[in-house]
Amino acid sequence: MSEHESMEYDVVIVGGGPAGLATAIRLKQLAQEQQQELSVCVLEKGAELGAHILSGAVMDPSALSELIPDWKEKGAPLTVEVSEDKFMFLSETSARLTPNALLPACFKNHGNYIVRLGEVVQWLGEQAEALEVDIFPGFAASQILYNNEGAVIGIQTGDMGVARDGSHTPQYQPGMQLLARYTVFAEGSRGHLGRQLIERYKLDANRNAQSYGIGIKEMWEVDPSQSRPGLVVHTAGWPLDSDTYGGSFLYHLDNNIVAIGMVVGLDYANPWLSPFEEFQRYKTHPAIRPTLEGGKRIAYGARSLTAGGLMALPKLSFPGGVLVGCEAGFLNATRIKGSHAAIKSGSLAADAIFAALKQERQHDEIISYESSFHQSWLHEELNKARNFKQWFKKGRSIATVMTFVEQTLLSGKMPWSLRNNKPDHACLQPAAECARIDYPKPDGKITFDRLSSVFISNTNHEEDEPIHLTLKDASVPVKVNLAKYGGPESRYCPAGVYEFIKTETGEDQLQINAQNCVHCKTCDIKDPTQNIVWVPPQGGEGPVYNGM
Repeated sequence: MSEHESMEYDVVIVGGGPAGLATAIRLKQLAQEQQQELSVCVLEKGAELGAHILSGAVMDPSALSELIPDWKEKGAPLTVEVSEDKFMFLSETSARLTPNALLPACFKNHGNYIVRLGEVVQWLGEQAEALEVDIFPGFAASQILYNNEGAVIGIQTGDMGVARDGSHTPQYQPGMQLLARYTVFAEGSRGHLGRQLIERYKLDANRNAQSYGIGIKEMWEVDPSQSRPGLVVHTAGWPLDSDTYGGSFLYHLDNNIVAIGMVVGLDYANPWLSPFEEFQRYKTHPAIRPTLEGGKRIAYGARSLTAGGLMALPKLSFPGGVLVGCEAGFLNATRIKGSHAAIKSGSLAADAIFAALKQERQHDEIISYESSFHQSWLHEELNKARNFKQWFKKGRSIATVMTFVEQTLLSGKMPWSLRNNKPDHACLQPAAECARIDYPKPDGKITFDRLSSVFISNTNHEEDEPIHLTLKDASVPVKVNLAKYGGPESRYCPAGVYEFIKTETGEDQLQINAQNCVHCKTCDIKDPTQNIVWVPPQGGEGPVYNGM
């Protein structure tokens, strides 16, 4: 008999972000409308809702307005409406402003809001709880449960109180099995369980290889003279070279708060590149630095984002469950927005699941979710941007021109679709073939090191627990990654987790400082040998972001 106790629900949702909570809210709305009993729970690995949420973020309220039409009256934290858009191309010393008349519609944000997405998620959680959704923060889903026919029937949470050597501490508690008629996976970009589902059911067959980026973000309290609430600034160019996909954002909230960040495509080729250091350099640009001068950095974080778009979107359903939000990859990279797509995908999934439950179905495949997505405005929006990421494989100049052509001149009605079969980790070149990049030391005022950054992310892990950054083969980091690629994990990680050190005998060794991990998943994506596998630590651990 299993030591794991179980609870049964109609629907279990893994992940308490915008997609997961939207799914829960919509399910309960439908149940209320049709006076049906429906049990729904949301499992969130963060210590609280919003603890692991990080996004720019400029939010398109369209999907939220469909889900909760009276969101303003209910106090949703969308209060800073975009008042001005700027898009600049940077060289090392200058900034060229793009005239508004030449900006594609995807870069125009009239009617959108600058938000702290963690606060939006907390508010969505309150709406879900008001509808009697059970929300369990601090519990990480560690395992998918299947029946004898191979259908998903729920998940199991991780055991708590396990020591690094695998023994049980006095605080040991076995995980709980949450059984469901249908299970929704909403873990966000590069979800641990979603990755397994895509592989098991071959959900990515005949799709483009998925493409990712790493987003690094800081929050600053700036001098009041530098605060311009409602201003949205995006840049492309320096400090990244023309063959590296990426760009930056600078969003002015109220109360003298500015969100600043950079996204670097994880298909970059040069193993000497450090996304963290490129972001630090960006802040020193003459067009950016004055905003931060005299201000104070108050928060830091990093997160991967799934940017392959419609052509890389996996099949959305499988026996017993569905993928929603960034777990699937609904981000619209041309608009630099994903929260509206996450909410819409969750709502569409909820409609399809509720219809299946009304028919007394369970554990089968909800095909109608995929078909309703294809008939939605979300599919239409993503279809207009379907080639965006693929053009950047050909360099920034071609991508800029073709984005303008496709988005403006063709209005998204392209007669072509570009293919990409090369995953991000396969794009890294041998270190000997690439130019070494020497980054300046941080000044502690505008630029910072990784450890001081991790400190203000409020990241915490138990020191004696099993390391959640696992290696398939412990010899590969030194024999392959260090020897051939110069040890790129020491640079692509934005938290200083991976460090090559010398042993007493003078041999190289990879040291994993797992306690620093901010759960961005970059290592799981970019490791050139795919030897690193991120698994969830104990529930409640990791960063605790304050409205990021």
